[in-house]
Amino acid sequence: MNLVLYCMMCWLAWMESVVPPQNDGSRGYLGFDRNDYPGDAAMADLRKEFAFTGYWLTPAPGGKTNSWTARRQVLEAQGYGFVLLARGRAAKEIRSEEGAQRNGVADARGAARSAKAEGFASGAIIFLDIEDGGRLAAPYHAYLRAWADELVKLGYRPGVYCSGIVVDEGSGVTIVTAEDIRTNEAPRKFAYWVFNDVSMANPPLPALSGVKDATVWQFTRSPREKETAARCGGYAADQNCYAVADAAKQWHLDMNVAASSNPSFRQ
Repeated sequence: MNLVLYCMMCWLAWMESVVPPQNDGSRGYLGFDRNDYPGDAAMADLRKEFAFTGYWLTPAPGGKTNSWTARRQVLEAQGYGFVLLARGRAAKEIRSEEGAQRNGVADARGAARSAKAEGFASGAIIFLDIEDGGRLAAPYHAYLRAWADELVKLGYRPGVYCSGIVVDEGSGVTIVTAEDIRTNEAPRKFAYWVFNDVSMANPPLPALSGVKDATVWQFTRSPREKETAARCGGYAADQNCYAVADAAKQWHLDMNVAASSNPSFRQ
């Protein structure tokens, strides 16, 4: 069986098990995210399979512009829920406690300002994108605390997009980035959107991602991560995953599951 056909079969199985017409709470809702906006027509097609979408409030990592800007009304009319996402600093950029405080406050203000400009109501969860995995350095934890505290002042709730993968540090010591954040930023309450690639076609609720109380679980990333998803099936020949509706394979996706169809606005 070729990978393309296998991927389509996985999607069909997923749609039957994850987003039934009447969700009884035993399975999650399917969502996706990607850095570039696919276009209004593409989003209408993707809505047939997805309950929610990631929504960048800032340029994505490595980008200078944000193609998601001013798309909220279109997507709400199509029936999408949202996972709001803001770019975080790379660990190498946060080298001192003083810089961490300054950058955390500035980034929180930028994210909140964008959320308000886009028309997202106060009280929404904004997930800070953290691309670095493993154990985070002390200045980075100071950055996260400053970011969370300032975001709360501005009327939004803090979340993090981060690794949920177990990292072996040697000598029997392991670390998961999400748990490292939970421990070091306590008593602050973060929502967790974790990435942890798995080989199953229809993972259940995000609580089974390996991170307790996870709000969203990103279970597939495009392109396939060689180190963490070597045994995962369901990818096309180019090592990306696509929606069933995307026969032309124009929009490679990262795939997520959540207990809510509108994760950034869950209670």
